[in-house]
Amino acid sequence: MGETLHGKVAIVTGASRRIGAATARALHAAGASVVVHHRGADDAAVLVSELERVRANSTSRVQADLLHTDAPRAIVEAALAAFGRIDILVNNASMFYPTAVGDITATHWDELVGSNLRAPLFLSQAAAPHLARAKGAIVNITDIHAERPLKGYAVYSVAKAGLAGLTRVLALELAPDVRVNAVAPGAIAWPEDGQFDPAERERIVSTTPLARVGAPEDIARAVLAACTMPFVTGQTIAVDGGRSVFL
Repeated sequence: MGETLHGKVAIVTGASRRIGAATARALHAAGASVVVHHRGADDAAVLVSELERVRANSTSRVQADLLHTDAPRAIVEAALAAFGRIDILVNNASMFYPTAVGDITATHWDELVGSNLRAPLFLSQAAAPHLARAKGAIVNITDIHAERPLKGYAVYSVAKAGLAGLTRVLALELAPDVRVNAVAPGAIAWPEDGQFDPAERERIVSTTPLARVGAPEDIARAVLAACTMPFVTGQTIAVDGGRSVFL
């Protein structure tokens, strides 16, 4: 995409690893200055150092727990302090773990809905005036299981369904100045905590028409596309190897 985002400023939540880091790299390679949001410092520091070696004074990082109500304001203020504007917000940060019906607790609800739905809503709201001035864009990272729930992951599926709905709501509420779209990953790499055993991984691949899992860079390319399509809003791009066609 060359320098299609030259002069733009992007906030990427959960940017220190995996999809978030790949997205930060893609937006940075397209010319944007990037605000790297993170909870843990080590991976974020490594990423910022990497991007700064490519282009000096082009990155900033902000540490915040998105479950805290003051986090959205702090992230927006950090972006403005670093670069003076906000053009792109990527709501990527997420918690993901199983919650079988019968065992769901209030903590599960607070964590999964808080990270996957409440935080994107309030961060989008906090950033909206600045995005409007820039004629900017929001990209939410949803999930194919927002439309087709994942058995055993009730609260996560509900939270991502809410984020898909929020994408459409914000596309209406923030128009015509801010475009709001979503990218819905399928199986992109595997969770690092062993949530899916080998048999389940084999089943997932077998129900994916492209017969493989994707990479974080696949999502990053879709996010970049969503940031640069001027007449698209309220839409969800499924990046899932065709699995949502099969399910």
